[in-house]
Amino acid sequence: MITISYHGKKYQADKYCSIGEFLEANDPESVKSLCYNDNPVVAGLANNEILPLSARLNHSFDLEIVNLFSELGKRIYRTSICFLLTYAIKILFPKRHIVICHSLGDGYYFTFDDCYVTTERTISDISAKMKEIVKLGLPIERNFVSYEDALKYFNKMGNEDTVALLKYSNDPDVECYRIGDYYDISMEVIVPNTSVITCWELMPYGDRGMLLRYPRSSNITEIRPFKDSQLLFSVFTEYKRWGKILGVQSVGKLDEICYDEKKISEYIRLSESLQARKIASIADEIDSRPVKTVLISGPSSSGKTTFANKLCIQLKMLGHDALRISLDNYYLSKELTPKLDDGTPDYEALEALDLDLFRENMADLMEGKQVRLPHYGFNKHGRSFDEKPSVLSQSSIIVVEGIHGLNPQLLPDFTDDSIYRIYISALTQINLDDHTRLSTTDNRLLRRLVRDARTRDTNALETLKMWPSVQDGAQRYIFPYQNNADIMLNSALDYELAVLARFAVPLLKMVKPSNEEYYTTARRLLKILGNVHPIQSSLVPKDSLLREFIGGSEFDD
Repeated sequence: MITISYHGKKYQADKYCSIGEFLEANDPESVKSLCYNDNPVVAGLANNEILPLSARLNHSFDLEIVNLFSELGKRIYRTSICFLLTYAIKILFPKRHIVICHSLGDGYYFTFDDCYVTTERTISDISAKMKEIVKLGLPIERNFVSYEDALKYFNKMGNEDTVALLKYSNDPDVECYRIGDYYDISMEVIVPNTSVITCWELMPYGDRGMLLRYPRSSNITEIRPFKDSQLLFSVFTEYKRWGKILGVQSVGKLDEICYDEKKISEYIRLSESLQARKIASIADEIDSRPVKTVLISGPSSSGKTTFANKLCIQLKMLGHDALRISLDNYYLSKELTPKLDDGTPDYEALEALDLDLFRENMADLMEGKQVRLPHYGFNKHGRSFDEKPSVLSQSSIIVVEGIHGLNPQLLPDFTDDSIYRIYISALTQINLDDHTRLSTTDNRLLRRLVRDARTRDTNALETLKMWPSVQDGAQRYIFPYQNNADIMLNSALDYELAVLARFAVPLLKMVKPSNEEYYTTARRLLKILGNVHPIQSSLVPKDSLLREFIGGSEFDD
């Protein structure tokens, strides 16, 4: 027998009982509903580790339930609708292979890996089959399959990227989720029954793909009207094409070359060269216009600072005297910063900046006046000023970078034809395997963890605690303006996970089970990084954008 602490009480239970069996015996009301709108239980937290209801408990635990309409539940649901889609396709088109490409707005973009175009009839048939599976209410269970059996199964199914991932693993068994005789691996928990997966929409998108849409966090009970983002889609399409050129579109394929220093060195050079070529093309575009100010925006850890420095170099090569200004240097003192509802400073708000000083400096520079630009120290929350004033020449271009760069209220009096707007983010094109998406948000979080530990002496737990407010700020102040950009730049480097893993894994291992919800995030990230073969940071060029996070950048002050 084992002891389960649940809702303040202690229960005796059979060793190896599942979480679902325990709840049915001791709290049957909690697992009675399998209806989406009833907010069903979709997982459990056992000592703060998230587990499916089919997971068996082998020792004593503190147990909590995870409902669908929760932060963890929403992640589970989005993974589950992908599982539902791939299962339906395998039934309808057993010889065709579907691949997840990337996220797009409130959905995931999928394509078949063959030459056939996805028609509206195909979409209709898949949607009908998905609805049929939901109506049947089929159970979904976690199973552990022997390594050899898993390898044979995924080879037979044609899941090349999954096979490549397993090739560089030596675990005796492989964690899979099963529905009937269909298996797939997943880095996230999946709902216990298909009857829960009712709120989604499948629609044709692009030349040959489909978009699987999910409800947004703001209204989780319905799918909101579709809002297209062609600019974002074009960026992903371009970088997917680069992935094909480089021959690496999954972690398994990345692992393959990481074991060979000559191959990974060449791959890093190619990745960096492609990004440098893109930055040079942006500089050429700016040079062709009557631009006096470049505004750069993007979410936290997108690499705005290094990109701005590299863009300035390209502009100088074209004959422009580029002056870089960081909005971070215009923060107000802590006592003047607007507050969140809980009374903590809201550093993500536009009003956290000294807008009057920034606009005055910009106006003076444009009028040819000398300006002593500010510098803000985050450690002391204080401001100093350059000893040497800045002044613009006839060929000068001001390059402003910061999270509010695309907000129309930043420089409301500037004319549009004098401004060039750039949105930058780490949009990962590389995926874990055929059906498992590597999140752009997770990529930025790993960058932030590594940089905070290096530059602010902040441990992983502190960064994880801060991250929800950073993400909330991005939703309010950054993402709504991304389509104002003249161009979007993907700052992700496909090899970077292999570098970040060496730094991030020991940081994440310091987050313990007692750290509640932050532990679940740490465990999820460790699970992903456990599939990545780490490489030495010495292979990263000194001018790489990745150096902004791991250190050693030639742009460091």
